[in-house]
Amino acid sequence: MAEQSEPRYRVIVEKDVPSKTRDGLTLRADVYRPDADGRFPVLLSRLPYDKNLRTRPGDIDYFVERGYVVIMQDVRGRFASDGDEYYPLIWEGQDGYDAVEWAAALPYSNGRVGTMGQSYLGITQHLLSPTRPPHLVTCFPVSCPGDFYNNFAYHTGGTFELGWRLPNIIFMARNTAERMGRVDLIAAIERNLADVKNVLARPMTDAAYRRLPLMAWADELRPIARYLTDYLRHPEDGPFWWSMNVTRQAHNINLPMYHVTSWYDYVLGGTLAQYQAVRDHAMTPEARANQRLLIGPWAHIFPYTTPTSRGTGDIDFGPAAKIELHEIQLRWFDHWLKGLDTGILDEAPVKIFVMGENRWRDEREWPLARTRYTPWYLHSGGKANSADGDGRLDPDAPAGEPVDRFVYDPDDPAPTCGGNTLIISTGVQDQREVESRRDVLVYTSAPLGAPIEVTGPLIVKLFAATDAPDTDFTAKLVDVRPDGYAQNIADGIIRGRYRESTMRAVPLHPGTVYEFTIDLWATSHVFFAGHRIRLDISSSNFPRFDRNLNTGEDQATGTRMQKAHQTILHDAQHPSHIILPIIPR
Repeated sequence: MAEQSEPRYRVIVEKDVPSKTRDGLTLRADVYRPDADGRFPVLLSRLPYDKNLRTRPGDIDYFVERGYVVIMQDVRGRFASDGDEYYPLIWEGQDGYDAVEWAAALPYSNGRVGTMGQSYLGITQHLLSPTRPPHLVTCFPVSCPGDFYNNFAYHTGGTFELGWRLPNIIFMARNTAERMGRVDLIAAIERNLADVKNVLARPMTDAAYRRLPLMAWADELRPIARYLTDYLRHPEDGPFWWSMNVTRQAHNINLPMYHVTSWYDYVLGGTLAQYQAVRDHAMTPEARANQRLLIGPWAHIFPYTTPTSRGTGDIDFGPAAKIELHEIQLRWFDHWLKGLDTGILDEAPVKIFVMGENRWRDEREWPLARTRYTPWYLHSGGKANSADGDGRLDPDAPAGEPVDRFVYDPDDPAPTCGGNTLIISTGVQDQREVESRRDVLVYTSAPLGAPIEVTGPLIVKLFAATDAPDTDFTAKLVDVRPDGYAQNIADGIIRGRYRESTMRAVPLHPGTVYEFTIDLWATSHVFFAGHRIRLDISSSNFPRFDRNLNTGEDQATGTRMQKAHQTILHDAQHPSHIILPIIPR
């Protein structure tokens, strides 16, 4: 019979307990511990969001009552902790190492430390993991990437994550402004926020998102958030980003880790990449064998401190979607920190929620070994503009077909409508309004005669030309229900200048046909009989991503816009298609 810690302790709270970093700064933590003699394993979380706002019981009392010390520490430069400046990511490795070793030496600690937390509380775990503090036993990162170029500041394909990054930076800058006595500065900037309540931060107004140049925001925020300037000055992947890229350091990680993400999480791509990197390249066989992955049907900010939600956006995925993540965490920590036989290592290493069928399924690997990667091709008579056009999608390769054309105007971009983002429109949304635009090409299959399960990575191969020196192309996979509702499943974007590599910009030659690879990350979704599979192609998804101004100039400092006349090819020599990871049924 599986063992598990039971609730038996009252909770003692110690506020603002100090610890020292190696360079002499004092970081302060709230310590929650069992009201009992003895020593207990420690669960450490490091956060930039004010430890005093952590809700109780939340992700605290549940574990303390079951015999754990829970520590919530403000990171460097935030709230109760010292530090002249908050600069995300760069200090979390060494400060996390110091915090683990401090926590292990506390008089009520048994010297075994695990880490837990979501979003930036997961990021601090990833950045800590390659430093290998002697007393760190395991990590449980939720909703967080390890590559902060491709899934934090920028997106896979080289576009800036404008929609959530800018308001989030403003939100984070308030504490810095207060610490510096510059509330006047942040108050002026916050007037650009929309009057919309949000769990993380308020989005910008439409006018604020449209403001050019982007660097104007960095100029205003530089006294209280200089990192935005650095992000915009480094639009390409390279040494600046590699210095904080944990995915590239997977070979230095020697820990068992449990990774959690969601199909509509804005860090889905980064979480999958980090899991695969550590699973394949961790420094010890034990670490490689003890990576676990769970992917649910939620967005980024699901309330993991309580039973998770049943859906995101418009959709309810049913009662099975609502799980108690604490139970999984407890079994994981009981095994690694207390040595209890919880049975968790006997379970499949991968758990995924299959949308459509709305059920959890255990798997042995990711991606699934039985996947049949199947191209579905774009077709039309040259008039695929909007859902009222003649665009078709099917498994038959094209022969001779006319091209499709549209005009991308950065002054009138296609709007964001759901997807893997936060702060702005999130999760499942009806795509029909966006698909009514002439600058959106729509390719739709015939109604399916039988269900098709698509589970795994999604890639679009698009043959296209433009008359601009630079431009973007977007792709969106959609499930069209019999009632017409168009459910977004996954999407992606590629910046033309980064078609070869995000490490080096290469201008486009107007009129030249290029093959663009658009990464839609991944999904697990069943398209039912009677439903139709759809692929939307356009050149913008705003304000989620910054608009390509089409001039080829520096995106951060440019202000001049021009229209781009886009040509999409789908013939025998240019077979544009999406590769669907189909699972045999």
